[in-house]
Amino acid sequence: MAKQVDLDRIDIELIRLLRKHARIANKDLAAQVGVAPSTALERVRRLRERGVISGFHAEVDPEAIGIGLQAMVAVRLVQHSTALVEAFHQHLSRLPEVLAYYHVAGADDYLVHVAVRDPAHLRGFLLAAFTQRPEVGHLETHLIFEFQRNPGIPIYRRADPD
Repeated sequence: MAKQVDLDRIDIELIRLLRKHARIANKDLAAQVGVAPSTALERVRRLRERGVISGFHAEVDPEAIGIGLQAMVAVRLVQHSTALVEAFHQHLSRLPEVLAYYHVAGADDYLVHVAVRDPAHLRGFLLAAFTQRPEVGHLETHLIFEFQRNPGIPIYRRADPD
């Protein structure tokens, strides 16, 4: 986990704006934050160097690329060991149908967000990708009817020392 970085009001506003629209022109970004374009450019460069901004991504319409169904798959492992967890992480990272996965606490060990063409693809994917894995003990699949990403992210400033 990365070390928390001290952020001021300008850094936080730059991050919020870039999170909503990563392709915003630097001059527009600077104007909205109220700084010179050179300042905005330097601040964004520093945020990237410090690992606060890790990349810029394109949002893609799933239906436009043949994805007709998304699901959240709850996975329980048969046991909890470092070797099994690492093997499962490696397995998930190689599956193109996996959009994201979360190692969680509670009754389930993982929530896996998957995207497939249709119900038949989902069934085949689950059988091939999960039920044949020795570390997987139980699956529960939840179909996603609607998916919206929140473009905002809470940003917390480090508390000022007393």
